[in-house]
Amino acid sequence: MTDYLFAPEPVRSVQVLGEAAHYPVRRIFCVGRNYAEHAREMGNEVDREAPFYFTKSAQALVLSGSQIPYPPGTADFHHEMELVVAIGAPAFRVAMAEASRAVFGYGCGLDMTRRDLQAAAKEKRRPWDTGKDFENAAVLGPISRADAFGAVGPQPIALAVSGVVRQEARLADMVWSVEELIAHLSTLYHLGPGDLIFTGTPAGVGAVQPGDVIEGSIDGLAAVSLRISAPA
Repeated sequence: MTDYLFAPEPVRSVQVLGEAAHYPVRRIFCVGRNYAEHAREMGNEVDREAPFYFTKSAQALVLSGSQIPYPPGTADFHHEMELVVAIGAPAFRVAMAEASRAVFGYGCGLDMTRRDLQAAAKEKRRPWDTGKDFENAAVLGPISRADAFGAVGPQPIALAVSGVVRQEARLADMVWSVEELIAHLSTLYHLGPGDLIFTGTPAGVGAVQPGDVIEGSIDGLAAVSLRISAPA
């Protein structure tokens, strides 16, 4: 038995609807600019040659219903509502036609972003890590098994802040489908159980403040919610 100098971080996990066992999270991949209108609102165009990605650590995960403090180092903290794909089987260099077999289930997620830090990194052509990967930056609701949710397509995706709707679209508006994302990402990584893919956000992202309540929904999935408190 290994003796550690200090206690390792506990495994982060997410509830699976209707089941006692939780889904343990290994890695978090995020897709950039997967809705054309969001890309435009950020002053960008969609790269139609291939999807691109950034990552968040598993320790950035926080569950739906949590209250988190407004994070340090930012004055422009943004919400991004997303469909999250939970991988349930090994996938490496899979064909698009086979990609759906790797999906365990789906959930509602929030890609929380320190937008000012991300913008500063972009301007200097530096990595986005400080804007995207920080404590409580990945929020996830309960996962529904893929067969219970059905095919990804016309389902509405929406987000409201303190009761005011800010984001509205349909999953069919994604530039790259779930199958395309898995097939492409599996050429870069050995995907497997415990990997999450945040599939991108629609237009309408914006800042939140202490006291705000964020509520996101996708038809057929458990909603995701988050409350923002004063800085710690």
